[in-house]
Formats: sequence, structure tokens, C-alpha cells
Amino acid sequence: GPCTECSCSSGKEAEKKHTKKENGDQSCVPKIFFGTRTHKQITQISRELKRTAYSCVPMTILSSRDYTCIHPVVSNSTNRNEMCVELLEGKHGRSCSYYHGVHKLTEHHSQQPVCQAWDIEDLVSLGRKLRACPYFAARELMVGADIVFCPYNYLLDPQIRDSMEIKLKDQVVILDEAHNIEDCARESVSYGVTEGQLRAAREELDVMVNNNIRQKHHEPLRAVCCSLI
Repeated sequence: GPCTECSCSSGKEAEKKHTKKENGDQSCVPKIFFGTRTHKQITQISRELKRTAYSCVPMTILSSRDYTCIHPVVSNSTNRNEMCVELLEGKHGRSCSYYHGVHKLTEHHSQQPVCQAWDIEDLVSLGRKLRACPYFAARELMVGADIVFCPYNYLLDPQIRDSMEIKLKDQVVILDEAHNIEDCARESVSYGVTEGQLRAAREELDVMVNNNIRQKHHEPLRAVCCSLI
């Protein structure tokens, strides 16, 4: 039956979408960012959302190019991110026709009389049909979405947050199976280096220390490199 606890049941659309502040500014209702451990879990959750009274709520799913790129060359590459950026920048005199067709996907969703929850496979399938990029379409849909599904690291990793233009201030964040957060957070601030890179860094630091260039700062760094080696 119809919900009775929120403004959508009483027709207070203006109240739902905007709240007046004392200074006269308007602020939008917060988005719900729903983070999961894997992309597969997003498919399961979107399927469950489809079964609820909120299946028509504007939504999107943020995913990597590994799951959403449909360009025949880029999608078969091991460096999808780099190749995608090169195409968008037109480095080799070529561009991505799928990227320029993003509006076809976003308009398709906005013009549907009755929207329903969808998953990544639905978006990719529609993208192939319309020859439009699902990866960038999903990002465009985030602007008007009330619910945004994504993997943990999209919310926890500051670099990914910035690149995806995710702003969490004053938003609602739900983390599914949150006991996995610790590992994800640790991974987000970790990186790997090779022994060769450590030796190269030590040699550069040797030059700095021997030439009295900020010796006080470089000596401890050299000590760390030596201990790791």
C-alpha cells in the first residue's frame, strides 16, 4: 500500500525537494549513498529495490569501466582507464562516439513514464542498443538520483571520490556488511613499491643529504628506505 510516513504520500513535493534556510538559500534533500563490498551485491540490492514501493525512485549505479565500457577496442584492453582518457582527449586524432551519445541514455531514463530500479547489466544492454556510454551516463544520472549504489571504495577512497565528484557532506551513507570496511579502508590508503623503486629513492636521497639539501628532512627518509631494502 502507499507509504504514510514520508512527504511523498501527502503531495508535499516542494517540501520534499527543498527546504528553506534562514538566509534564504535552498538545500536539496540528501542523497542516499549505498555502499557494498562487490558489484554483484549491487545487482542483488537493485533487484530487491524493484520489489518495494520505492522502485520508481531516481537512482544510479556507479561502477568501473571494467563493468560498463562498451567501446569495442577499449573494453578489450587491459588499460581501459588510460585508453578511455586518451580517446576523450583526442590524443591520436580519434574520439569516442559512445561518450558523445551519453545524452541518449540519460534522456531515455528521464523520459520514461514509469521508471523502475535497474542494475548494471540493464544499463550496459541499453547502452549497446543506443550506442551510448553506460559509464558516463551513470555519472550523469547521479545528479538527479535519490539513491546512489556503488562499491565501498567509491565512498572511502578520497581519490576515487574526487574523480567521481562524490560529495558526502550532509548526505546519507549506508554501508552494507560494514564489518568489511576496515580492510577496504586499509587498502584505500595503501600502495606497493618494488625494491628497484626503493633503491632509486635511496640514491636520490643520498644526493640530497650529501649536498646538504634539507638534510634534516631527507636523512630520516633515507633511513626508512634503507630499512625496507
